Amino acid sequence: MKKTILALALAAGLASAEAATFGTGANQFTLDFTAIGNTTQAADPLTGYGAVGYNYAMGTYDISQTQLAAAATASGQNFGGGAWTGAAPAANVTWYQAAAFVNWLNASAGSPLAYQLSGNNLTAYTSGQVGYNAANPFRNSLALYVLPTMDEWYKAAYGLSNGSGYTQYATGSNIAPTAVKNGTAAGTAVYGYGYGQGPSSVYAAGGLSSYGTMGQSGNILQWSEDNYTIGATSANGNRGITGGAWFTSASWLQSTGQIYTDPQTGSFDNVGFRVAMVTANAVPEPSTYALFGLGAVALIVASRRRNKSATGRN
Repeated sequence: MKKTILALALAAGLASAEAATFGTGANQFTLDFTAIGNTTQAADPLTGYGAVGYNYAMGTYDISQTQLAAAATASGQNFGGGAWTGAAPAANVTWYQAAAFVNWLNASAGSPLAYQLSGNNLTAYTSGQVGYNAANPFRNSLALYVLPTMDEWYKAAYGLSNGSGYTQYATGSNIAPTAVKNGTAAGTAVYGYGYGQGPSSVYAAGGLSSYGTMGQSGNILQWSEDNYTIGATSANGNRGITGGAWFTSASWLQSTGQIYTDPQTGSFDNVGFRVAMVTANAVPEPSTYALFGLGAVALIVASRRRNKSATGRN
């Protein structure tokens, strides 16, 4: 599949929420994306996260088990998963398996792979390689689909869509969301319930963020691209997870709730992931311009709970 018209439209600022389709036949599935604007917005002074100076779109929902299984069948690869079923989030996925899923999305779209992976090993791109970016050598700068950095994830979750600042929870509010088992009502999130309940469907994971993403507060924790510090500074170090889960307290949902864990661990049934689309990398061809027209960090705060790790039961 070539780079999608969706990506080109988002890059031109012509759409706020769209979808891209992958696979074929019984293995076909759709990923929804929400455009994240305000490229000049500064980082949140509370945490140092959120400054993203380029166009991108965040997956509106977490990757579901159905989508992960369809991709695995279509690609012949093992992306992990299986902790839950159907539209529940894909979990029991290592960071490397999530990155491999993203690479398959890029290959399907005719885009450069985001990551140089060999099993549970990541290597940096080097100067002279196509797509090398000194600011983030572990991500190909020409890839269309990526695991979100903590900055990208944070802005979509806690940033106000008018660019005026950030909120404490990923429901567009500084007030803790109402705890629900499932649903889509504004100001709600899936958290505070017994572990045995399990997560909700990714499409019924509480109210939306200010930008319009779902489930960045509660339901299931999510991998980010980043290491222990801001940016991917080590090839195979601990990776960030954030967002809270169906059984955690409200404090895990807060903007200061980033934690880090071993990227090789695939036994966490409370850790999933979502995909970002870096629309700045989608360069329209002249015919596409004719179709659409020419539309248009570094603080580490002491409150970040660095020493916690996710725990899972299967």
